[in-house]
Amino acid sequence: MSASTLQAIHNVRLATMQGDGYGLIEQGLIVFNASGIQYAGEHLSHAEGGPDLSQVELLDGGGGLVTPGLIDCHTHLVWAGSRANEFAQRLHGASYADIAAQGGGIAATVAATRAASLEQIIALSQPRLEALMREGVTTIEIKSGYGLSYEHERKQLLAARALADNNPVSVVTTLLAAHALPPEYQQQPDAYIDLIVEQILPQIAAEGLADAVDAFCEKVGFTTVQTERVFAAAKALNLPVKLHAEQLSNQAGSQLAARYQALSCDHLEYLDEAGVAAMAASNTVAVLLPGAYYFLREQQLPPLALLREYQVPIALATDANPGTSPIFSLLLMLQMGATLFRLTPEECLRGVTVAAAQALGLHDRGQLKAGMRADLCWWDCADPATLSYQFGLQQLRGCWHQGQRR
Repeated sequence: MSASTLQAIHNVRLATMQGDGYGLIEQGLIVFNASGIQYAGEHLSHAEGGPDLSQVELLDGGGGLVTPGLIDCHTHLVWAGSRANEFAQRLHGASYADIAAQGGGIAATVAATRAASLEQIIALSQPRLEALMREGVTTIEIKSGYGLSYEHERKQLLAARALADNNPVSVVTTLLAAHALPPEYQQQPDAYIDLIVEQILPQIAAEGLADAVDAFCEKVGFTTVQTERVFAAAKALNLPVKLHAEQLSNQAGSQLAARYQALSCDHLEYLDEAGVAAMAASNTVAVLLPGAYYFLREQQLPPLALLREYQVPIALATDANPGTSPIFSLLLMLQMGATLFRLTPEECLRGVTVAAAQALGLHDRGQLKAGMRADLCWWDCADPATLSYQFGLQQLRGCWHQGQRR
């Protein structure tokens, strides 16, 4: 099929994600090709104002559901090594301090990632990406953060770019050099920030390998002063920022991020009203990560009532990573978002479509309407709430990335 061939799906419900809810169209029709969506609306005849279908390849949707392609807007997908042994140790009673003293934790992932070749990291990351793609992910964000040096942060970002080149999926890359202290900079956080802002960030930006810049602002990460240095350097290079904020304590990182018009603040279990208000004023998206909340057995819930009151957009993501969310199912995040965070099914689906697109600064996807990219999922269900309600059945009947069926 040529890229210009018009395709159409009829006999479906369309969850357009326009407005505040699903934006449902009951008797829907969507017409598209590689150039994008040409029509998404009621199935009207051409005489009634609908599109001309005489030269269109028509697919009967069987009464199912079509949504935008899913967007996983926060992952750490490229790394080497495994932390399964640490998981077992903790369940046998070992403390995080015990494991860290043995060289475990993030240090173990950094060591394994540094030791792996680019080709090895790509090969290790491919099945993780395939698992997400099988559930309808058409756009994914991938962070670095396990290299913690120019050479190895670059290697992670190159691996992310290679995954995009080798798979029918769009990849947004994020430089997360300010994730943790590398072993050679222990007890020298300011010196490591110097390295990031003076060498790593400018060199990565010059090569065009990062679409955004992130940092971990936390007691066990970096202070707001250190984080602001990274943000200022990113802004000078015209790179948007985002932040791991308020995950373990309230460091007011979200307020700092809002001052830099951050695309998103992520985690947010300890976010307060001042942070919510700042995010609302800067149109910063709240990215909630129920997988990490679940895996770490967190008890503090993100402030959903405040986020709703201030009308802060809410996205959901897997946070796929080796230490705190070794989970490769975005559909599971819908169910966890509903059951653990008490999000509505509408909020859950918006969280992996239109809100997730906004969290990545992307305005050409996440909704079904003329002019948007033809990233589509066709589901074997009629009620969109089903995607949050049940988990484990193969519900995806078809997926299109930029108008091409995968």
